[in-house]
Amino acid sequence: MTSTSGDLAGVYRDLHAHPELGFAEHRTAAIVADRLTRFGYEVTTGVGRTGVVGILRNGDGPTALLRADMDGLPVAEATGLPYASTDVAPGEAGDVPVMHACGHDMHVTALLGAAEQLADDTNSWAGTLMLVFQPAEELGAGAQAMLDDGVFERFGHPEVVLGQHVAPLPAGVLGLRAGPAFAAADVLRIVLHGRGAHGSRPEVSVDPVVMAAATVMRLQTVVSREVGASETAVVTVGVLKAGTAVNIIPDHAELLVSVRTFTVDVRDRVVAGIGRIARAEADASGAPKRPEVELTSSFPAVSNDQDAVDRTRPALQAIGAMVVDPGPVTGSEDVGLFGIAAGAPCVYWLLGGADPARFEGAADFEEIALRTAALPSNHSPLFAPVIEPTLTIGVNALVAAAHTWLPRAGGK
Repeated sequence: MTSTSGDLAGVYRDLHAHPELGFAEHRTAAIVADRLTRFGYEVTTGVGRTGVVGILRNGDGPTALLRADMDGLPVAEATGLPYASTDVAPGEAGDVPVMHACGHDMHVTALLGAAEQLADDTNSWAGTLMLVFQPAEELGAGAQAMLDDGVFERFGHPEVVLGQHVAPLPAGVLGLRAGPAFAAADVLRIVLHGRGAHGSRPEVSVDPVVMAAATVMRLQTVVSREVGASETAVVTVGVLKAGTAVNIIPDHAELLVSVRTFTVDVRDRVVAGIGRIARAEADASGAPKRPEVELTSSFPAVSNDQDAVDRTRPALQAIGAMVVDPGPVTGSEDVGLFGIAAGAPCVYWLLGGADPARFEGAADFEEIALRTAALPSNHSPLFAPVIEPTLTIGVNALVAAAHTWLPRAGGK
């Protein structure tokens, strides 16, 4: 297993200290473009607004797409690391703290490391590398933006889509699952309309705060009472906004609801149930008008192709990693849109990033999973992968997967 350089670790620390929100990844994109250019890639920036595409042609052969996402999250970092982010960025209501709380800095750095290794060793493969550094994954909009900008029409259609996502599994473990591997994601915006009044006279109001509270509680029954035990769904109210002052009953409340599912049937039932409950709670409260229920974003589950997984798994095992089936991941990813649009198989795996010392003595993967549940998860202000061996394994996994799909020059 090839070890990464200290320079690459420095790139990671720099990216971690300076995260950027979706469609604002200008600094990150510039670093990516500069390094890819130095490695000899044909580089195009501004794809899908802030995305970067690097192409390296190395004779006849297939095209393999390797993808990394670049954006951070509006989270205040609490890791205490010497390279922790203290940056802020413009938000809807003013500046917000920004953090790489989902590990996209590791994704970018690992793909840059793989890009350099593959460019330095063109005798070991043939074909075309298409490296896609995608914006705005956290918004669920970046992959579609690059597709809308003609990424395949401009740069060619790949035969496979490869990538990875860091997770609080122990570094040295890769999670690879065939079939539906990452959940579909839908976001609904619900506006509940009430009748505003003075806080001292609730009897003349229709209080949307109470209406919203009842709706939030009732929405929990969608999963517990409308989704079967053998099915999977997650419904989370991530935003609830209402009111401007303590002595004013507002005239509306807004909810933003996240839905994660693995099948279209369950997804349709869950989304329909959310709308039905919102309307019923409004009726029960005597709302002056029906609520607005709007689907603001949606993208499908990431489904890994069985044959492609079987083809790629031995290469990942060969780098010395423990490759396990992590089960369906209820987190979501828009990387699958690239595979769907290209008509190509997708192979997308989890990259363990937790300190292996925390898992000493674990007898099996079940014990590893139990310990993982106690660690800070993606999107936590405490989430931060250990740089090594995470970065080395991430680079080598991408290189090994690329070699699997790009035939060796002069024969297999």
